[in-house]
Amino acid sequence: MIENAPKGTFTFSKSERLNKKKLIKELFSEGSSFFLYPFKVLYLPKQRSEDLPVHQVLFSVPKKRFKRAVQRNLIKRRLREAYRLNRLALQVFETHGESVLLAFVYVGKEIQPYSSLEPKLKGALERLSDKLHPANKP
Repeated sequence: MIENAPKGTFTFSKSERLNKKKLIKELFSEGSSFFLYPFKVLYLPKQRSEDLPVHQVLFSVPKKRFKRAVQRNLIKRRLREAYRLNRLALQVFETHGESVLLAFVYVGKEIQPYSSLEPKLKGALERLSDKLHPANKP
């Protein structure tokens, strides 16, 4: 973890959660996607406005595969934690004045431990950053 990070860097605030039905519908109908097991990642870049933060994210676990809410919530908690600690990969959007809507749909068949989910989510965020801003590669 980064020791000299400013306070509030690793928080997951309510404004970062994608919960407006209109934006969710727009993301699923107009957004692009890629698959990186165990996720299907949907994304939609938008022009940044005052009411839209740098990025908003949604985590989804299908009820069809995981019948019990306890299992779905466990996976979502693990995904939120991995995202919270690794979202600095999306800092490139701040410099470009853009916003991005994200959805992580868990498509795995089994509950995976956090230790295997975190690197995969980190890879998905890096792949997303490379797709939208390929010139910023080091």
